[in-house]
Amino acid sequence: MSQAISFPALELQSILVYLLSLFLASLRMGAFLVASPFFGSRMVPLPVRIVFSIALGLGAMNYVSFPSLEVLTSVAIVPIIFQEIALGLTCGMILNMCFSTVILAGEKIAATSGLAFASQVDPANGAQSPVISQIFSLFLLVLFFSLNGHLVIFELLYKSYETLPLGSLNDLNSIFTLGIEASSTIYEQAVIIVLPIVSLLFLMNLGIGFITKSAPQLNLFSFGFPLTILGTFFALYFSVDALQFVFSDLIDRSLNFVRLVLAGGNDG
Repeated sequence: MSQAISFPALELQSILVYLLSLFLASLRMGAFLVASPFFGSRMVPLPVRIVFSIALGLGAMNYVSFPSLEVLTSVAIVPIIFQEIALGLTCGMILNMCFSTVILAGEKIAATSGLAFASQVDPANGAQSPVISQIFSLFLLVLFFSLNGHLVIFELLYKSYETLPLGSLNDLNSIFTLGIEASSTIYEQAVIIVLPIVSLLFLMNLGIGFITKSAPQLNLFSFGFPLTILGTFFALYFSVDALQFVFSDLIDRSLNFVRLVLAGGNDG
């Protein structure tokens, strides 16, 4: 009877060890998916993210060198769990800052041009944001996927199990320092995106001020406001090519920071 209801070479303890190993292999991927800009947004349901992280963890089990059974079944596994979560969250937050940069740039352009009232609910986070910010965010998202940025990220995550095996990260300060440096460096790109368009709008508003001063019948609301909005549309239309290069450089910078984080803070 015992031979009829049992499976050969399969014990309950081995099943638990396998599930625990799968849990450890999915932590880094799952934490990244929670904090990443597209996969962690409200557009992707939570069950889809859970299934996706488990599927990625199954694929990563060939690259992971797991600790011994004594470590897996002891309290020593708790620091390993926190290290894996910290790595995944840091990589996801760096990419999230990349997308927040263009959202911030769009908000500043909208506030300068008078288009701040043209806002709608962002499906990614559920908050209201200007239309220009959402256009920039969708532009960056399309450019990110067209440049295979998601494939580069997943490749870096898979290779990180060789450079940073489970339990090998002893100093989290370098990882957090890289995250802070990424925030300061990436947000510099927001100034690069905003400065040309805002400078053009400043000169346009200056000219409108001289015109309305010399001809008071051409007031700000009947003459200046439509002209500013029209100038913003033309500035955005003719700056699409330049924005493409700026957004590509922003994606490269973000991927480089993710590569440094997954290398344990060591360049190269």
